[in-house]
Amino acid sequence: MSSEDILKLAPPPADARLPYGKDSNQFGELRLPKNETKKSSAVLMNIHGGFWRSKYSLAHAGHLCAALTARGFATWNVEYRRVGNPGGGWPGTFEDIANAYRFLPQIAKHYNLDVTRVVVMGHSAGGQLALCLAAHERTVRAVISLAGVVDLQRAWEEHLSDDAVVAFLGGKPKDVPEHYEEADPMQLKIASATQWLIHGAADSVVPPPFSRNYAEQKKKRGEDVHYLEISTAGHYELIDPHSNAWPKVESTALHLLT
Repeated sequence: MSSEDILKLAPPPADARLPYGKDSNQFGELRLPKNETKKSSAVLMNIHGGFWRSKYSLAHAGHLCAALTARGFATWNVEYRRVGNPGGGWPGTFEDIANAYRFLPQIAKHYNLDVTRVVVMGHSAGGQLALCLAAHERTVRAVISLAGVVDLQRAWEEHLSDDAVVAFLGGKPKDVPEHYEEADPMQLKIASATQWLIHGAADSVVPPPFSRNYAEQKKKRGEDVHYLEISTAGHYELIDPHSNAWPKVESTALHLLT
């Protein structure tokens, strides 16, 4: 089975599906660890990818969330309005991500969550959203971008996925420069969060220079950025708990959660 096949598998069940808004796409799947000690659980908030398009859902990300929950942590797998949904695209998509994050303190007591230990992780377009959240929400303490579209200007220049960024932001950089400035992690300052960018050297969907150059530039600006390139990994291996790349992704998440 190729790593792309994980997109087609039925996801493991969640403990709860909770709405954080009124729209049918504003919900998250909460998975809870077996907690013998009754201590509150650290939380990994996951943001799935799919180039911000509505044809891709959170379902495939249930596998990595289940794997991390099995290691003793709660996971909050977030759905959101995407391009093709009413209200999707910028800024509605990002507003959903921010609201899903702010929803965690509201459910923390009921589900025994430790919201002082939250890590935000996103894959592909979700990596952009995760880093954007860290820039706009100062309480985010750690963020992981997996094969992230972390440079939106470059995404336009390289016409990634048939100019997906143009549909997401509502135009080309010269037409809506304020949207690129507000949404582009490369242009945003992330002052408070530790950032980990993980990329596969064999990624042909989002080339590894996106993350590599981001890390180099942000380190020069004094941000707390770490970069890990996995030599044998492509785009989807990073979210496949059965891949050879997964242990490195998992160990990074566990390090930040503990």
